[in-house]
Amino acid sequence: MKSLAQFLRVGAVAVACLLGGLALAQENAIPDPGRGPMTNLPLPRFVSLKSAETNVRRGPSLTHRIDWIYKRADLPVQIIAEYENWRRFVDRDGLGGWVHYTLLSGERTVLVDEDQTPVRSRPEAAAPEVAVFEPGVIALLAACEIDWCKIEAGGYKGWALKTALWGVDADEIRE
Repeated sequence: MKSLAQFLRVGAVAVACLLGGLALAQENAIPDPGRGPMTNLPLPRFVSLKSAETNVRRGPSLTHRIDWIYKRADLPVQIIAEYENWRRFVDRDGLGGWVHYTLLSGERTVLVDEDQTPVRSRPEAAAPEVAVFEPGVIALLAACEIDWCKIEAGGYKGWALKTALWGVDADEIRE
């Protein structure tokens, strides 16, 4: 009976050491710099502002001062850092700060960045134009190929050159 109890104690100690070693390994694991520590989503990544008014703070808490108030829903922004429930972002002009994650949407939008951007019926330079967008137009992002993205704004849908848009990575492919 004594040997069974000793065996169980030794087994329990071994399991505790193993679990402790795993916990220590997880604590000391080097985080992937290309992934957010809170969400494990890629960094940087594009999202959009959910609200028509978004307070942007100097740091990741309500005690930090408000530096900006964005007044444009659906504006694409790029997340560059995460801290607890806060996300640091930059906009098209490189400005930004910290916002609570609830003020962001995963719905992808893009900002038309070039004057007189043609939107075409197919992802081809010779395809007919369905619309011409001005700089500053916010469009929903649907699909992206190597050089073209399918977008929608103002009731118009079509394909625009990726280089004319801000809010999508140059090598990004979307189905």
